[in-house]
Amino acid sequence: MFSIEPAVSASIESIFLASYFLIIVCLSIYGIHRCYLLYLYRGIKPHKNSVSKNQEQYPLVTVQLPVYNEMYVVERLIDAAANLDYPRDRLEIQVLDDSTDKTSMIVARSVKRWALRGISIVQLHRKERVGFKAGALEQGLRRASGELVAIFDADFVPTSDFLKRVVPEFKDARVGMVQARWGHINDTYSLLTRVQAIFLDAHFVLEHGARYFGKCFFNFNGTAGMWRRSAIEQSGGWQHDTLTEDLDLSYRSQLEGWKFVFLQDLVVPAEIPVEMNAFKVQQYRWAKGSVQTCLKILPSLFQSAIPLRVKIESFFHLTANFNYPLLLILSLLLVPALVVRSPEEIEGVWFVDIIFFYLTTVSMFNFYLNSQKAIRPDWLSRLRCIPLSMAVGIGLSVNNTLAVFDGLFGQTHRFVRTPKYGIMDATDHWADKNYRRSAFCQPLVELTLGIYFTAGVIYAISKGMFVTVPFLAIFQIGFLYVGVISILQQCNLTALNFSPRLRTNQ
Repeated sequence: MFSIEPAVSASIESIFLASYFLIIVCLSIYGIHRCYLLYLYRGIKPHKNSVSKNQEQYPLVTVQLPVYNEMYVVERLIDAAANLDYPRDRLEIQVLDDSTDKTSMIVARSVKRWALRGISIVQLHRKERVGFKAGALEQGLRRASGELVAIFDADFVPTSDFLKRVVPEFKDARVGMVQARWGHINDTYSLLTRVQAIFLDAHFVLEHGARYFGKCFFNFNGTAGMWRRSAIEQSGGWQHDTLTEDLDLSYRSQLEGWKFVFLQDLVVPAEIPVEMNAFKVQQYRWAKGSVQTCLKILPSLFQSAIPLRVKIESFFHLTANFNYPLLLILSLLLVPALVVRSPEEIEGVWFVDIIFFYLTTVSMFNFYLNSQKAIRPDWLSRLRCIPLSMAVGIGLSVNNTLAVFDGLFGQTHRFVRTPKYGIMDATDHWADKNYRRSAFCQPLVELTLGIYFTAGVIYAISKGMFVTVPFLAIFQIGFLYVGVISILQQCNLTALNFSPRLRTNQ
């Protein structure tokens, strides 16, 4: 019978454990970086801005609304843009319409209705989506008259005072872009939307906030922001060789010396995806595009004359999505690592595991917690969603690992938009609407990993390795939740989607 020599077996075990700890160390370094961002943010008061009342200082502003097949939300977007409080003779609105369905008819009707009311608004329809969103923005810019350009995606509803609160920031001639914080129209719709709200809050409040206050580079998020036209043009314009044209232009502009401003207290509400597969599409595009931008920008970043600390922080920013392949490999190694290490070994080096557990998991919990405390008076009610947010982040590792490798070795391909359904509250439904996507293979992999970690939890308990159970359980819940929700929602079993609608008064 075939057997492995003890020396060979010991060597394989050593290589296995060395790989396991190397990945843990890499993930822990990014955990330390999260702690650094929290350090930059804490103790610094957010930038406060005020509404300008001097109409003589109002420059000409172009509002661009890029849309592609958005029949459920486009009228809401156009109405919000038309109701922006700004002198009409200094405002123009462009609906950059690449749609191939009845969205174009809805846009035409809305544009005509507002034009009759004296609003300077035009529909720019392209028959071919050359360059996708970046191409639409570039074409619109060539026809724009404004020296400042505000951009809103279809799922956003800007408040009427947006322009009057943002425009004054451009009094500083060095300012090239101003970014507002994303809010959430429907974050209480389900557990899934609550989780996404926590993700987004952490990104804007702590990541954007820390980078802005710490004088590091941060990025325009593709919407809910305003650009100085000359900043776009002098930085090479909108380019479509990546799927995150916003991140790409942001770094090129800041490398050119333009200053960016983040307004944490200015919130622009937006619709959060209510469907797991729509959420995955969004995450895939962001992860792939950020990897493409990383490959494009890092060489010029390191060769630039910006301070070393800014270079290092930008490196962590641009490479953050490489955590997902590491996380997926770790997922495959965790359970075997328990098997090859005896309970005595686990007990003997438990403090090492605790350190790594803190740097990876506890630092993430602290990151999410502080973002909620910074902006939400009811932050205590959000505590129960934070562990699931961490678990879902792990559950997305299959989806986002595929995106990372696609970004490394694939082509740009199509810009796949995130489906929006016009979901505002618990009375709205999405299961019978257009734009839904199906993907069965990936959820099966996620479900298999969830079962795999269930076996790991059972094994750890049976061997008395209780210190490892919480860590394993996060992986177990994350993969099961993401996989099961994906499958059930595709089968229209929305009543069983483990996303109970939560009360808005909590």
